Amino acid sequence: MDPKQRFYETQAKTIISQLEKRRMQGFFCPTAEDAVKTAMSLTAPDTTVSFGGSVTLSQTGILDALKNRSDIRLIDRSLAKTPDEIKQAYRGSFSADTYFMSTNAITLDGQLVNIDGNGNRVAALIYGPDQVIVIAGMNKVVSTTEDAIRRVHNIASPPNCIRLQKQTPCAATGMCAQCLGDDCICSQTVITRRSGTIGRIKVLLVAQELGY
Repeated sequence: MDPKQRFYETQAKTIISQLEKRRMQGFFCPTAEDAVKTAMSLTAPDTTVSFGGSVTLSQTGILDALKNRSDIRLIDRSLAKTPDEIKQAYRGSFSADTYFMSTNAITLDGQLVNIDGNGNRVAALIYGPDQVIVIAGMNKVVSTTEDAIRRVHNIASPPNCIRLQKQTPCAATGMCAQCLGDDCICSQTVITRRSGTIGRIKVLLVAQELGY
């Protein structure tokens, strides 16, 4: 194992111990393939599963793995063809057994920090699905919640706005301008410092750089 991999594993162990104090469960996954195996083992057959928008879920192969499972009911909003169908997919996610997402940042003391545009992803994280599985590359790790918010505004949001073809200042300059325009994707800031239900939130830390 090279030094960076050892560092990621050591850092992940620290974060996992902090997650446990916050009533969340953590897993260290050396590779994306390991993350897929762990995620699938946590997803029981004959259950309803949904997911939030995430580059990480695509990069790891977890989305493909979910779509290839015939033993679960997958709410896939990408199949929605009308605004009403999209709305129903969003609302259906709140009653799912398992909800998959990534996180914009995670602190060394085990807090999840997410900033959303529509708010459907953070809403499902907060309440609704029986189980939330969070997949995060170790590039998402920061020291404090203040660092996390800065990371989202200046590292995660600009490329996401470019990916989503949003007309925002950060997409044009690469720097947050605290905008309030129609295309802003920073509407809600949610810091998850504790899980209300023990073990409901499970965090898979992957020793790779994933997502934005």
